[in-house]
Amino acid sequence: MDAHRRGVTVTTVTCLTGVAAGLLSNVLASGPKDSTGFGLAIVAMVANLGVLYVLGLDVNDFSAKDYLYTAFMTFSLWFITWGILLTESVTF
Repeated sequence: MDAHRRGVTVTTVTCLTGVAAGLLSNVLASGPKDSTGFGLAIVAMVANLGVLYVLGLDVNDFSAKDYLYTAFMTFSLWFITWGILLTESVTF
């Protein structure tokens, strides 16, 4: 996979799993102090590697920088998504 396509794939997957974790945190956690929300963010960070592997990326080739990037992007999107949903009291 060429470098550009690899970068777009990694960024897209990490962002989408972060948003999904934020939405699930809103549904499953009782509030901002419930550790279930953060647990879902951790699960999403680990799930990224599985999804990327299924999509054909060799995650064994990742450097420490790549792992930190995927974890940071997932955490950031989880934090932003769940923060907005908590602030606006949106329910599904």
